[in-house]
Amino acid sequence: MIELAPKIPNTAGLNVPAVLLPYQQRWIADQSAFKVAEKSRRTGLTWAEAADDILTASSSREAGGQNVYYIAYNQDMTIEYIQACAMWAKAFNRAAGEIEEGFWEEADEDKNIKTYTIRFPGSGFRVVALSSRPSNLRGRQGIIVIDEAAFHDQLDELLKAAMAMLIWGGKVRVISTHNGVENAFNTLKTDIAAGTRSGTVHHIPFRQAVAEGLYERVCLRLSKPWVEAEQTAWVDSVYSFYGAGAEEELDCVPANSGGTWLSRALIEARMVDGQVLRWKCPKGFETLPDHIRWADCQDWIIAQLAPELARLDPSLESGMGEDFGRTGDLTVLSPWQLTQQLKRRFPFMVELRNAPFKQQEQVVFYLLDRLPRFRKAAFDARGNGQYLAEVAMQRYGTQRIEQVMLSESWYRENTAPFKAAFEDATIELPRDAEVLSDLRAFEVVKGVPRIPDKRSTDAEGEKRHGDAGVSLLLAHYASRADFAPIEYESLGVERVSSGLDGWSGDTWHGLNTGRMGY
Repeated sequence: MIELAPKIPNTAGLNVPAVLLPYQQRWIADQSAFKVAEKSRRTGLTWAEAADDILTASSSREAGGQNVYYIAYNQDMTIEYIQACAMWAKAFNRAAGEIEEGFWEEADEDKNIKTYTIRFPGSGFRVVALSSRPSNLRGRQGIIVIDEAAFHDQLDELLKAAMAMLIWGGKVRVISTHNGVENAFNTLKTDIAAGTRSGTVHHIPFRQAVAEGLYERVCLRLSKPWVEAEQTAWVDSVYSFYGAGAEEELDCVPANSGGTWLSRALIEARMVDGQVLRWKCPKGFETLPDHIRWADCQDWIIAQLAPELARLDPSLESGMGEDFGRTGDLTVLSPWQLTQQLKRRFPFMVELRNAPFKQQEQVVFYLLDRLPRFRKAAFDARGNGQYLAEVAMQRYGTQRIEQVMLSESWYRENTAPFKAAFEDATIELPRDAEVLSDLRAFEVVKGVPRIPDKRSTDAEGEKRHGDAGVSLLLAHYASRADFAPIEYESLGVERVSSGLDGWSGDTWHGLNTGRMGY
């Protein structure tokens, strides 16, 4: 791996940073066998890749040295890359031959591809840069770098040939801006994010690159001081230049990426018989005395929730996802169980409408207290939801309760595995029209699946905001999260007879001492 200490000569009297910017450093530090970068234009990632490639090719076999094959989709890119390699070889003081020009004979086509090669006599390895698509990569060994992959013809076939490198310790690097949502590059990135294909993905949009020093590097190259106002104007001018194409070229959002995310057929194929338990509190319910609200809620729990909990498989690990709502939106609880075949099964769901905070707490505690082998729950911790998430964390601990602040980056990282569960038939949920509607509410917004800021109306005329969909997404996330087993000990639940069909109500103490029923 490249040492990150080299400095640019300080000829302008400027404060000179390390050569590589943070996102470039992260890319090089990632030594995964297969890694992918979706990036903005002109962020210098190929330049950073060239640095790592030179150190690889100039190292001995014992130190991890290998041949490097760089494949661009045009000759200009190839020349730019090989010139960067020559610069890095000189900067690192690595003995290298002159750039050699030659030809790569395509095995299946009647044409030759111009190549540029730098040899390292000390290691016996070389860097070979090619334009176009060589069809005879098979049988060779080393590192393959596919640059601007989205613009290669037959990328799938090229990747098949490149993957053979991994068998004997080679590596594959795929770098590109986007070229449409249906492009093979976007499919590759999505598959890795979904976990259906091994590899790592680096997301490098233009504004992130600027925040990590890209414009400061431009200033350094032009020997001019950095001024924040000038940086803002420069960014605006770049976006203005790209116009309508800025989202794809700069923000890493593949074009034509709108519309419904999960199809009706796909969702219905994963639905089985199961209950969605619904409790709607009447207007003014929150003004009733504590003991009345607690008793009414407990009646509903005993009649509706308790029987469903009693039917859960006691041998399976369990958890939950929660999307919070108080007056406008629903609170939806999605308990899950993980089967031996790693299927996420949702035996039932709970919807609370207009339920006071304390009654939501009452329902959640009753449910989580009785989940068999309770492992993990993920709570929507935005806005007022932070209260319920926090009290749950205090009761069950940070190992079991994760307070999630839903954001664009969180959706980007976790929606692909969720969709993959539907596609791979590793999820099972109750058959319900409103749950179906909420899952259908997911849309791809600027390249990221999420619930847009608009509401639907259910069969009873009540508003919904994809609440069940978000709850299921959080539940699926919790079921995949790492979990370190800990000794669980309740805060202290004292059972007092409620007089309701022989069941017991819960009066818990500890942190909640002195509060009737809570």
